[in-house]
Amino acid sequence: MATIVAVRDADDPRLADFLALTDVRLRKSLESAHGLFVAEGEKVIRRAVAAGYPPRSLLITERKLASVTDLLDAYAAPAYVVPDEVAEHVTGFHVHRGVLASMARLPARDVSDVLADPRRVVVIEGIVDHANVDGRMQRAGPVRRIVVLEDIVDHGNVGGIFRCAAALGVDAVILSPRCADPLYRRAVKVSMGAVFAIPYARMTDWYCGLAELREAGFRLLALTPDQSAVPIDTVAMGERAALMLGTEGDGLSSRWRHEADEAVCIPMAPGAMAAGVDSLNVVAAAAVACYSFAGNGVPAVIARDSPDSPDSRASRDSPGSSCRM
Repeated sequence: MATIVAVRDADDPRLADFLALTDVRLRKSLESAHGLFVAEGEKVIRRAVAAGYPPRSLLITERKLASVTDLLDAYAAPAYVVPDEVAEHVTGFHVHRGVLASMARLPARDVSDVLADPRRVVVIEGIVDHANVDGRMQRAGPVRRIVVLEDIVDHGNVGGIFRCAAALGVDAVILSPRCADPLYRRAVKVSMGAVFAIPYARMTDWYCGLAELREAGFRLLALTPDQSAVPIDTVAMGERAALMLGTEGDGLSSRWRHEADEAVCIPMAPGAMAAGVDSLNVVAAAAVACYSFAGNGVPAVIARDSPDSPDSRASRDSPGSSCRM
């Protein structure tokens, strides 16, 4: 059970975990140094705890206290209860959800560990009919469909992509070294806790990172707005496939495009193309692509004989681009 502590001083050092939540540079430094992240809102906090993240402390506004008594009963952590103005002064924004939790991070997982993980988890909340529970269970199986993000630095976009991937049946997410932190507060909030529902890992080497995926048997599919690429709902996925999404604006780097086994696109409506609308933002593209990629509702998969382009072969076969696992 949480220990309730009334705090009225915004400079109280016990509130340090929640300091300046809108200051990205400060939060990166503080959260890394102390091995923590902040979850906002009851639902997200419950999902974090259910995923195994231990709470360090809670920050609750006085107006919210009466409605979170079951939350306090469930977790053995100090709960600092503060007036709205103190919460706003400490965090840097109006805490309209009324409750924040400082959570301890779990050890980071290696890419190889995530790719070998056979587990699929279904979170079941509030279902009391045993027949319905049986119908919702998924059998464990190998990781077959993954999303790979290259240099996506916007936390909201990372959170949105995680939500799409988790909702549409993707097995795991792999991040390039420079991608935004999925456990940053905004990413967690936008994902509605989906970052806790899907395994993920961060590459340690951008240049040779894709070689590890290919070594594990993944077919590399580069999502591009180029309409000459293969429509994603017609491409042969194979037993294991990785969908690569690039940074906002520039898309995938030339190296990663050349490393891909095939370029795929989301077909745009001709009228939209004529009006200059030739692409979707990265989160919308992730939603559409993951729907086809993970096999949800796709009526058929059509195999295509699509040999590598000369540029792609040259990039992969040249000694300078060789990556040995």
